[in-house]
Amino acid sequence: QVQLVDSGGGLVQAGGSLRLSCAASGRTFSTYSMGWFLQAPGKEREFVAAISRYGSNTDYADSVKGRFTVSRDNAKNTVYLQMNSLKPEDTAVYYCAANPTAYRRTYRLQNDYDYWGQGTQVTVSS
Repeated sequence: QVQLVDSGGGLVQAGGSLRLSCAASGRTFSTYSMGWFLQAPGKEREFVAAISRYGSNTDYADSVKGRFTVSRDNAKNTVYLQMNSLKPEDTAVYYCAANPTAYRRTYRLQNDYDYWGQGTQVTVSS
């Protein structure tokens, strides 16, 4: 089992940047494929980005491609989401998630993830 703690959210102006962090404790972090999801008010949670166990593979939603970068530091048990060129439509609660997988690949579906952080609020003002 793993516990995830999201942090780094806040209020930023359009065009600005934020870096989200997700710290994991418990089982060996490198055994998890990691993902980031967002949930905007009144909408369902949706995929943002994912990174494989050792970081060799990444995947992004079309809406964030070229603006967001997912990375991980297995020595620090942490995954990051660097968000640049933020837009008001990026406003949401962001969640990290962990998939205990034997495969070195990424996952887009929420049902593939067993563990979730508590979420961190990102608000982008226009």
